Amino acid sequence: MERYRYYSDASRIVLPVVDVLLILGAFRLAGYVTTGTWFFGGLFPALYVVFALLWWILSGHYANIYRVDKLITYPEKLLYVVRTFLLHAVLLISGAVLLQQYWVPARFLLSAYSLSVVAVVAGRFLMTFCYRKYVEYLARPMSRYIIVGIGESGQSLYRFLASHDPLGNEFAGFFADEPVPGGLRHLVRGKLDDLQEYCRRHQVDEIYFSLPLDRRELIEDLSHFADQHFLSFRIVPDFSGTVRKDVNVYFYDHLPILTIRHEPLGIRTNLLLKRLFDIAFSLTVICTMFPFIMPVLALLIKLDSPGPVFFKQMRPGKRNQLFPCYKLRTMRTDHGRTELQATKNDVRITRIGAYLRKYNLDELPQFFNVLLGHMSVVGPRPNMISQLEEYSKHISQYHLRHAVTPGITGYAQVNGYRGETREAGTMEKRVEYDLKYMENWSFGLDMKIIGQTVWNMVRGEKNAY
Repeated sequence: MERYRYYSDASRIVLPVVDVLLILGAFRLAGYVTTGTWFFGGLFPALYVVFALLWWILSGHYANIYRVDKLITYPEKLLYVVRTFLLHAVLLISGAVLLQQYWVPARFLLSAYSLSVVAVVAGRFLMTFCYRKYVEYLARPMSRYIIVGIGESGQSLYRFLASHDPLGNEFAGFFADEPVPGGLRHLVRGKLDDLQEYCRRHQVDEIYFSLPLDRRELIEDLSHFADQHFLSFRIVPDFSGTVRKDVNVYFYDHLPILTIRHEPLGIRTNLLLKRLFDIAFSLTVICTMFPFIMPVLALLIKLDSPGPVFFKQMRPGKRNQLFPCYKLRTMRTDHGRTELQATKNDVRITRIGAYLRKYNLDELPQFFNVLLGHMSVVGPRPNMISQLEEYSKHISQYHLRHAVTPGITGYAQVNGYRGETREAGTMEKRVEYDLKYMENWSFGLDMKIIGQTVWNMVRGEKNAY
Protein backbone atom coordinates (compact mmCIF):
# COMPACT_ATOMS: atom_id res chain seq x y z
CA MET A 1 0.00 0.00 0.00
CA GLU A 2 1.09 3.57 -0.58
CA ARG A 3 1.56 4.46 3.05
CA TYR A 4 4.21 1.74 3.44
CA ARG A 5 6.21 3.19 0.56
CA TYR A 6 6.11 6.66 2.12
CA TYR A 7 7.00 5.31 5.52
CA SER A 8 9.89 3.34 4.06
CA ASP A 9 11.27 6.44 2.35
CA ALA A 10 11.43 8.25 5.70
CA SER A 11 12.70 5.24 7.64
CA ARG A 12 15.58 4.70 5.24
CA ILE A 13 16.99 8.05 6.37
CA VAL A 14 15.98 8.33 10.02
CA LEU A 15 16.52 4.78 11.22
CA PRO A 16 19.98 4.25 9.65
CA VAL A 17 21.10 7.42 11.46
CA VAL A 18 19.84 5.91 14.71
CA ASP A 19 21.68 2.68 13.86
CA VAL A 20 24.96 4.51 13.27
CA LEU A 21 24.66 6.28 16.62
CA LEU A 22 23.89 3.01 18.39
CA ILE A 23 26.90 1.39 16.71
CA LEU A 24 29.05 4.32 17.88
CA GLY A 25 27.90 3.64 21.44
CA ALA A 26 28.64 -0.06 20.96
CA PHE A 27 32.17 0.72 19.75
CA ARG A 28 32.86 2.92 22.78
CA LEU A 29 31.49 0.26 25.14
CA ALA A 30 33.57 -2.40 23.38
CA GLY A 31 36.64 -0.22 23.89
CA TYR A 32 35.86 0.05 27.59
CA VAL A 33 35.35 -3.72 27.89
CA THR A 34 38.63 -4.55 26.14
CA THR A 35 40.92 -1.64 27.15
CA GLY A 36 39.26 -0.09 30.19
CA THR A 37 38.67 3.29 28.53
CA TRP A 38 35.59 4.82 26.82
CA PHE A 39 37.72 6.38 24.10
CA PHE A 40 39.55 4.58 21.33
CA GLY A 41 42.25 6.10 19.18
CA GLY A 42 44.71 5.12 16.48
CA LEU A 43 43.05 3.34 13.57
CA PHE A 44 39.93 2.39 15.50
CA PRO A 45 37.94 5.49 14.40
CA ALA A 46 38.67 4.47 10.79
CA LEU A 47 37.36 0.97 11.57
CA TYR A 48 34.19 2.51 12.98
CA VAL A 49 33.67 4.55 9.82
CA VAL A 50 34.08 1.44 7.62
CA PHE A 51 31.88 -0.61 9.97
CA ALA A 52 29.07 1.98 10.07
CA LEU A 53 29.25 2.77 6.33
CA LEU A 54 29.07 -0.92 5.39
CA TRP A 55 26.05 -1.35 7.67
CA TRP A 56 24.35 1.68 6.09
CA ILE A 57 24.91 0.23 2.60
CA LEU A 58 23.77 -3.30 3.43
CA SER A 59 20.76 -2.26 5.46
CA GLY A 60 19.61 -0.10 2.57
CA HIS A 61 19.12 -3.27 0.51
CA TYR A 62 16.82 -4.86 3.08
CA ALA A 63 13.70 -2.70 3.35
CA ASN A 64 12.13 -5.03 5.90
CA ILE A 65 14.78 -4.01 8.44
CA TYR A 66 13.00 -0.67 8.70
CA ARG A 67 9.42 -1.94 8.78
CA VAL A 68 7.67 -1.20 12.08
CA ASP A 69 4.08 -1.97 11.08
CA LYS A 70 2.38 -5.24 11.97
CA LEU A 71 2.81 -6.70 8.50
CA ILE A 72 6.17 -7.97 9.71
CA THR A 73 6.35 -9.88 12.99
CA TYR A 74 8.98 -9.56 15.72
CA PRO A 75 10.62 -12.93 14.87
CA GLU A 76 10.80 -11.91 11.20
CA LYS A 77 12.34 -8.57 12.16
CA LEU A 78 14.95 -10.32 14.33
CA LEU A 79 15.76 -12.70 11.48
CA TYR A 80 16.28 -9.85 8.99
CA VAL A 81 18.55 -7.87 11.33
CA VAL A 82 20.67 -10.85 12.37
CA ARG A 83 20.97 -12.06 8.78
CA THR A 84 22.18 -8.64 7.67
CA PHE A 85 24.72 -8.51 10.48
CA LEU A 86 26.03 -11.95 9.49
CA LEU A 87 26.50 -10.78 5.92
CA HIS A 88 28.14 -7.62 7.26
CA ALA A 89 30.61 -9.71 9.32
CA VAL A 90 31.47 -11.96 6.37
CA LEU A 91 32.20 -8.99 4.10
CA LEU A 92 34.16 -7.03 6.69
CA ILE A 93 36.32 -9.95 7.81
CA SER A 94 36.87 -11.13 4.22
CA GLY A 95 38.00 -7.64 3.26
CA ALA A 96 40.38 -7.52 6.24
CA VAL A 97 41.91 -10.89 5.28
CA LEU A 98 42.32 -9.94 1.60
CA LEU A 99 43.94 -6.61 2.55
CA GLN A 100 45.98 -8.33 5.27
CA GLN A 101 44.70 -5.97 7.96
CA TYR A 102 45.31 -7.92 11.16
CA TRP A 103 45.74 -4.98 13.57
CA VAL A 104 42.23 -5.23 15.01
CA PRO A 105 42.20 -7.39 18.18
CA ALA A 106 39.76 -10.30 17.80
CA ARG A 107 38.38 -9.61 21.30
CA PHE A 108 37.52 -6.01 20.39
CA LEU A 109 35.91 -7.01 17.09
CA LEU A 110 33.83 -9.70 18.75
CA SER A 111 32.72 -7.28 21.47
CA ALA A 112 31.89 -4.59 18.90
CA TYR A 113 29.77 -6.97 16.85
CA SER A 114 27.97 -8.45 19.85
CA LEU A 115 27.14 -5.06 21.34
CA SER A 116 26.15 -3.61 17.95
CA VAL A 117 23.71 -6.47 17.31
CA VAL A 118 22.18 -6.10 20.78
CA ALA A 119 21.94 -2.31 20.45
CA VAL A 120 20.39 -2.30 16.97
CA VAL A 121 17.94 -5.12 17.76
CA ALA A 122 16.90 -3.48 21.05
CA GLY A 123 16.54 -0.08 19.37
CA ARG A 124 14.50 -1.52 16.51
CA PHE A 125 12.17 -3.44 18.80
CA LEU A 126 11.70 -0.40 21.05
CA MET A 127 10.81 1.85 18.10
CA THR A 128 8.48 -0.81 16.69
CA PHE A 129 6.74 -1.20 20.05
CA CYS A 130 6.33 2.56 20.46
CA TYR A 131 4.98 2.96 16.93
CA ARG A 132 2.42 0.22 17.39
CA LYS A 133 1.28 1.60 20.73
CA TYR A 134 0.94 5.03 19.13
CA VAL A 135 -1.24 3.57 16.39
CA GLU A 136 -3.25 1.58 18.91
CA TYR A 137 -4.03 4.35 21.39
CA LEU A 138 -3.60 7.68 19.61
CA ALA A 139 -3.85 7.31 15.87
CA ARG A 140 -6.85 6.56 13.69
CA PRO A 141 -6.74 3.67 11.19
CA MET A 142 -4.85 4.75 8.09
CA SER A 143 -7.22 2.91 5.80
CA ARG A 144 -10.82 1.71 5.77
CA TYR A 145 -11.31 -0.88 3.06
CA ILE A 146 -13.89 -3.18 1.50
CA ILE A 147 -13.36 -6.39 -0.47
CA VAL A 148 -15.23 -7.22 -3.68
CA GLY A 149 -15.83 -10.97 -3.78
CA ILE A 150 -15.70 -13.54 -1.02
CA GLY A 151 -13.77 -16.29 -2.78
CA GLU A 152 -10.44 -17.74 -1.66
CA SER A 153 -8.46 -14.62 -2.68
CA GLY A 154 -10.79 -12.27 -0.80
CA GLN A 155 -10.82 -14.47 2.31
CA SER A 156 -7.01 -14.80 2.25
CA LEU A 157 -6.60 -11.02 2.05
CA TYR A 158 -9.07 -10.49 4.90
CA ARG A 159 -7.35 -13.05 7.13
CA PHE A 160 -3.91 -11.59 6.39
CA LEU A 161 -4.78 -7.96 7.13
CA ALA A 162 -6.96 -8.89 10.12
CA SER A 163 -4.13 -10.85 11.74
CA HIS A 164 -1.14 -8.66 10.80
CA ASP A 165 -2.35 -5.07 10.76
CA PRO A 166 -5.85 -4.75 12.25
CA LEU A 167 -5.13 -1.28 13.66
CA GLY A 168 -3.70 0.28 10.52
CA ASN A 169 -6.51 -1.22 8.44
CA GLU A 170 -10.18 -1.16 9.36
CA PHE A 171 -12.26 -3.73 7.51
CA ALA A 172 -15.65 -2.41 6.37
CA GLY A 173 -17.06 -5.57 4.80
CA PHE A 174 -17.43 -7.88 1.81
CA PHE A 175 -19.59 -7.30 -1.25
CA ALA A 176 -20.42 -10.45 -3.19
CA ASP A 177 -23.06 -12.09 -5.35
CA GLU A 178 -21.71 -15.64 -4.89
CA PRO A 179 -22.78 -17.92 -2.01
CA VAL A 180 -21.34 -16.80 1.31
CA PRO A 181 -19.68 -19.25 3.77
CA GLY A 182 -21.66 -19.47 6.99
CA GLY A 183 -18.89 -18.12 9.22
CA LEU A 184 -18.51 -14.93 7.15
CA ARG A 185 -22.14 -13.93 6.56
CA HIS A 186 -22.03 -11.26 9.27
CA LEU A 187 -19.19 -9.52 7.38
CA VAL A 188 -21.10 -9.15 4.10
CA ARG A 189 -22.58 -5.67 3.58
CA GLY A 190 -24.47 -6.41 0.39
CA LYS A 191 -24.45 -7.46 -3.26
CA LEU A 192 -22.15 -6.01 -5.90
CA ASP A 193 -24.91 -3.58 -6.93
CA ASP A 194 -24.93 -2.17 -3.37
CA LEU A 195 -21.21 -1.35 -3.28
CA GLN A 196 -21.20 2.12 -4.81
CA GLU A 197 -24.08 3.37 -2.68
CA TYR A 198 -22.35 2.04 0.43
CA CYS A 199 -19.15 3.91 -0.48
CA ARG A 200 -21.10 7.16 -0.93
CA ARG A 201 -22.76 6.86 2.48
CA HIS A 202 -19.76 5.62 4.48
CA GLN A 203 -16.10 6.51 4.70
CA VAL A 204 -14.14 4.07 2.54
CA ASP A 205 -10.52 4.56 1.48
CA GLU A 206 -9.71 1.44 -0.52
CA ILE A 207 -11.57 -1.08 -2.67
CA TYR A 208 -9.98 -4.50 -3.12
CA PHE A 209 -11.17 -6.49 -6.12
CA SER A 210 -10.72 -10.25 -5.55
CA LEU A 211 -12.88 -11.76 -8.30
CA PRO A 212 -11.57 -13.49 -11.46
CA LEU A 213 -9.92 -11.21 -14.00
CA ASP A 214 -12.45 -12.11 -16.67
CA ARG A 215 -14.92 -9.65 -15.02
CA ARG A 216 -13.55 -6.89 -17.24
CA GLU A 217 -16.64 -4.67 -17.32
CA LEU A 218 -16.97 -4.77 -13.54
CA ILE A 219 -13.28 -3.91 -13.13
CA GLU A 220 -13.59 -0.91 -15.44
CA ASP A 221 -16.78 0.26 -13.72
CA LEU A 222 -15.31 0.06 -10.21
CA SER A 223 -12.04 1.62 -11.33
CA HIS A 224 -13.91 4.60 -12.82
CA PHE A 225 -16.06 4.93 -9.67
CA ALA A 226 -12.95 4.88 -7.47
CA ASP A 227 -11.30 7.61 -9.53
CA GLN A 228 -14.39 9.79 -9.32
CA HIS A 229 -14.61 9.46 -5.53
CA PHE A 230 -10.88 9.63 -4.69
CA LEU A 231 -10.69 5.99 -3.62
CA SER A 232 -7.80 3.60 -4.13
CA PHE A 233 -8.76 0.65 -6.32
CA ARG A 234 -6.59 -2.43 -5.90
CA ILE A 235 -6.78 -5.84 -7.53
CA VAL A 236 -6.06 -9.07 -5.66
CA PRO A 237 -6.98 -11.38 -8.56
CA ASP A 238 -8.64 -14.74 -8.14
CA PHE A 239 -6.46 -16.56 -10.67
CA SER A 240 -8.01 -19.93 -9.90
CA GLY A 241 -11.39 -18.53 -10.89
CA THR A 242 -9.91 -17.09 -14.09
CA VAL A 243 -8.17 -20.20 -15.41
CA ARG A 244 -10.27 -22.74 -13.45
CA LYS A 245 -7.14 -24.29 -11.97
CA ASP A 246 -4.98 -23.84 -8.91
CA VAL A 247 -2.47 -21.06 -9.50
CA ASN A 248 0.76 -20.45 -7.61
CA VAL A 249 2.68 -17.19 -7.53
CA TYR A 250 6.47 -17.13 -7.32
CA PHE A 251 8.58 -14.01 -7.05
CA TYR A 252 11.84 -13.50 -8.93
CA ASP A 253 13.06 -10.50 -6.98
CA HIS A 254 9.93 -8.27 -7.20
CA LEU A 255 8.61 -9.82 -10.42
CA PRO A 256 5.57 -12.10 -9.87
CA ILE A 257 5.51 -15.30 -11.90
CA LEU A 258 2.31 -17.33 -12.15
CA THR A 259 2.31 -21.12 -12.49
CA ILE A 260 -0.70 -23.37 -12.93
CA ARG A 261 0.90 -26.25 -11.04
CA HIS A 262 2.89 -26.13 -7.81
CA GLU A 263 6.37 -27.45 -8.63
CA PRO A 264 8.71 -27.60 -5.61
CA LEU A 265 11.15 -29.73 -7.61
CA GLY A 266 11.32 -27.01 -10.24
CA ILE A 267 13.32 -24.90 -7.77
CA ARG A 268 17.07 -25.38 -8.15
CA THR A 269 17.87 -25.40 -4.44
CA ASN A 270 15.33 -28.18 -3.88
CA LEU A 271 16.78 -30.17 -6.77
CA LEU A 272 20.29 -29.71 -5.38
CA LEU A 273 19.19 -30.82 -1.90
CA LYS A 274 17.46 -33.89 -3.31
CA ARG A 275 20.43 -34.80 -5.50
CA LEU A 276 22.95 -34.45 -2.66
CA PHE A 277 20.79 -36.68 -0.49
CA ASP A 278 20.48 -39.25 -3.30
CA ILE A 279 24.25 -39.42 -3.70
CA ALA A 280 24.88 -39.70 0.05
CA PHE A 281 22.12 -42.27 0.61
CA SER A 282 23.01 -44.47 -2.37
CA LEU A 283 26.73 -44.45 -1.48
CA THR A 284 25.87 -45.43 2.10
CA VAL A 285 23.73 -48.36 0.94
CA ILE A 286 26.28 -49.50 -1.66
CA CYS A 287 29.25 -49.30 0.72
CA THR A 288 27.60 -50.79 3.82
CA MET A 289 25.00 -53.30 2.58
CA PHE A 290 26.17 -54.51 -0.79
CA PRO A 291 29.42 -56.24 0.35
CA PHE A 292 27.40 -58.48 2.68
CA ILE A 293 23.97 -58.88 1.06
CA MET A 294 24.71 -58.98 -2.68
CA PRO A 295 27.02 -62.05 -2.65
CA VAL A 296 24.42 -64.03 -0.71
CA LEU A 297 21.56 -62.98 -3.01
CA ALA A 298 23.66 -63.64 -6.11
CA LEU A 299 24.47 -67.16 -4.92
CA LEU A 300 20.80 -67.91 -4.15
CA ILE A 301 19.71 -66.66 -7.59
CA LYS A 302 22.34 -68.81 -9.31
CA LEU A 303 21.41 -71.93 -7.33
CA ASP A 304 17.68 -71.40 -7.92
CA SER A 305 17.68 -71.10 -11.72
CA PRO A 306 20.13 -70.77 -14.62
CA GLY A 307 20.81 -67.31 -15.97
CA PRO A 308 22.45 -64.01 -15.02
CA VAL A 309 22.22 -62.47 -11.55
CA PHE A 310 21.15 -59.05 -12.81
CA PHE A 311 18.34 -58.04 -15.12
CA LYS A 312 18.58 -54.90 -17.25
CA GLN A 313 15.65 -53.26 -19.02
CA MET A 314 15.31 -49.87 -20.70
CA ARG A 315 12.79 -47.68 -18.87
CA PRO A 316 11.51 -44.15 -19.55
CA GLY A 317 12.88 -41.67 -17.02
CA LYS A 318 12.69 -37.91 -16.65
CA ARG A 319 11.19 -36.32 -19.77
CA ASN A 320 10.78 -39.85 -21.21
CA GLN A 321 14.54 -40.26 -21.66
CA LEU A 322 15.33 -43.98 -21.70
CA PHE A 323 17.86 -45.39 -19.23
CA PRO A 324 19.01 -48.92 -18.29
CA CYS A 325 17.15 -49.90 -15.12
CA TYR A 326 18.94 -52.61 -13.12
CA LYS A 327 17.27 -55.25 -10.94
CA LEU A 328 18.11 -58.63 -9.48
CA ARG A 329 16.70 -61.30 -11.77
CA THR A 330 13.49 -62.75 -10.37
CA MET A 331 12.15 -64.60 -13.45
CA ARG A 332 13.23 -67.49 -15.60
CA THR A 333 15.18 -66.55 -18.72
CA ASP A 334 13.25 -68.73 -21.19
CA HIS A 335 9.83 -67.06 -21.07
CA GLY A 336 10.57 -64.39 -23.73
CA ARG A 337 7.98 -61.91 -22.37
CA THR A 338 10.03 -59.19 -20.69
CA GLU A 339 7.46 -56.45 -21.47
CA LEU A 340 4.58 -58.33 -19.87
CA GLN A 341 3.71 -57.07 -16.37
CA ALA A 342 4.06 -59.58 -13.54
CA THR A 343 0.80 -60.96 -12.16
CA LYS A 344 -0.20 -62.89 -9.06
CA ASN A 345 1.07 -66.52 -9.18
CA ASP A 346 3.04 -65.68 -12.33
CA VAL A 347 4.71 -68.87 -13.56
CA ARG A 348 7.72 -66.90 -14.81
CA ILE A 349 8.79 -65.92 -11.27
CA THR A 350 11.38 -68.17 -9.62
CA ARG A 351 11.17 -69.38 -6.03
CA ILE A 352 13.83 -67.02 -4.74
CA GLY A 353 12.42 -64.32 -7.03
CA ALA A 354 9.11 -64.38 -5.17
CA TYR A 355 10.88 -63.57 -1.90
CA LEU A 356 13.03 -60.89 -3.51
CA ARG A 357 9.91 -59.18 -4.85
CA LYS A 358 7.96 -59.49 -1.62
CA TYR A 359 10.67 -57.75 0.39
CA ASN A 360 11.73 -55.32 -2.40
CA LEU A 361 15.26 -56.77 -2.46
CA ASP A 362 15.19 -57.06 -6.26
CA GLU A 363 15.35 -53.25 -6.43
CA LEU A 364 18.73 -52.98 -4.63
CA PRO A 365 20.85 -52.63 -7.84
CA GLN A 366 18.87 -49.48 -8.66
CA PHE A 367 20.97 -47.62 -6.11
CA PHE A 368 23.60 -47.62 -8.86
CA ASN A 369 21.00 -45.95 -11.08
CA VAL A 370 20.54 -43.35 -8.32
CA LEU A 371 24.29 -42.78 -8.08
CA LEU A 372 24.50 -42.33 -11.86
CA GLY A 373 21.62 -39.81 -11.83
CA HIS A 374 19.14 -42.00 -13.76
CA MET A 375 16.88 -42.30 -10.72
CA SER A 376 16.22 -40.82 -7.32
CA VAL A 377 15.67 -42.65 -4.03
CA VAL A 378 12.08 -41.35 -3.95
CA GLY A 379 9.96 -40.50 -6.97
CA PRO A 380 7.37 -41.97 -9.36
CA ARG A 381 8.26 -45.57 -10.21
CA PRO A 382 9.55 -45.99 -13.79
CA ASN A 383 7.13 -48.11 -15.82
CA MET A 384 7.93 -50.20 -18.85
CA ILE A 385 7.98 -48.64 -22.32
CA SER A 386 4.85 -50.57 -23.30
CA GLN A 387 3.03 -49.16 -20.25
CA LEU A 388 4.10 -45.62 -21.17
CA GLU A 389 2.57 -46.00 -24.62
CA GLU A 390 -0.61 -47.66 -23.31
CA TYR A 391 -1.44 -45.41 -20.36
CA SER A 392 -0.57 -42.17 -22.18
CA LYS A 393 -3.55 -42.84 -24.45
CA HIS A 394 -6.09 -43.33 -21.65
CA ILE A 395 -4.86 -41.20 -18.72
CA SER A 396 -4.61 -37.52 -19.64
CA GLN A 397 -2.17 -36.60 -16.85
CA TYR A 398 -0.02 -39.70 -17.06
CA HIS A 399 2.83 -37.91 -18.86
CA LEU A 400 3.15 -35.35 -16.03
CA ARG A 401 4.72 -37.95 -13.73
CA HIS A 402 7.71 -38.02 -16.11
CA ALA A 403 8.50 -34.36 -15.41
CA VAL A 404 10.68 -35.45 -12.46
CA THR A 405 13.33 -38.14 -11.93
CA PRO A 406 11.80 -41.58 -11.23
CA GLY A 407 12.47 -43.25 -7.89
CA ILE A 408 13.20 -46.61 -6.30
CA THR A 409 10.18 -46.07 -4.07
CA GLY A 410 7.34 -43.60 -4.32
CA TYR A 411 4.31 -42.04 -2.67
CA ALA A 412 1.94 -44.32 -4.59
CA GLN A 413 3.83 -47.46 -3.55
CA VAL A 414 3.76 -46.73 0.20
CA ASN A 415 0.03 -46.01 -0.08
CA GLY A 416 -0.67 -49.49 -1.43
CA TYR A 417 -0.58 -48.84 -5.19
CA ARG A 418 2.18 -51.11 -6.43
CA GLY A 419 2.32 -54.33 -8.39
CA GLU A 420 -0.28 -55.30 -10.98
CA THR A 421 -2.41 -52.53 -12.53
CA ARG A 422 -4.98 -54.53 -14.48
CA GLU A 423 -7.81 -53.69 -12.08
CA ALA A 424 -9.90 -50.69 -13.22
CA GLY A 425 -8.75 -47.39 -11.74
CA THR A 426 -5.52 -48.75 -10.21
CA MET A 427 -3.17 -46.93 -12.56
CA GLU A 428 -5.24 -43.75 -12.28
CA LYS A 429 -4.80 -43.82 -8.49
CA ARG A 430 -1.07 -44.42 -8.88
CA VAL A 431 -0.80 -41.39 -11.17
CA GLU A 432 -2.89 -39.36 -8.71
CA TYR A 433 -0.48 -40.14 -5.87
CA ASP A 434 2.55 -39.45 -8.08
CA LEU A 435 1.19 -36.00 -8.92
CA LYS A 436 0.40 -35.32 -5.26
CA TYR A 437 4.01 -36.14 -4.45
CA MET A 438 5.31 -33.79 -7.15
CA GLU A 439 3.08 -30.93 -6.02
CA ASN A 440 3.71 -31.36 -2.29
CA TRP A 441 7.36 -32.44 -2.30
CA SER A 442 9.46 -31.68 0.74
CA PHE A 443 12.56 -33.25 2.21
CA GLY A 444 10.45 -34.37 5.16
CA LEU A 445 8.00 -36.14 2.80
CA ASP A 446 10.92 -38.05 1.24
CA MET A 447 12.06 -39.15 4.71
CA LYS A 448 8.53 -40.28 5.54
CA ILE A 449 8.28 -42.33 2.34
CA ILE A 450 11.68 -43.95 2.93
CA GLY A 451 10.69 -44.85 6.49
CA GLN A 452 7.40 -46.37 5.33
CA THR A 453 9.23 -48.29 2.60
CA VAL A 454 11.66 -49.80 5.12
CA TRP A 455 8.72 -50.84 7.30
CA ASN A 456 6.99 -52.43 4.30
CA MET A 457 10.19 -54.33 3.49
CA VAL A 458 10.33 -55.74 7.01
CA ARG A 459 6.72 -56.94 7.05
CA GLY A 460 6.50 -57.78 3.33
CA GLU A 461 3.95 -56.46 0.85
CA LYS A 462 0.95 -58.44 -0.37
CA ASN A 463 0.89 -56.60 -3.73
CA ALA A 464 4.57 -57.29 -4.44
CA TYR A 465 4.59 -60.13 -6.97
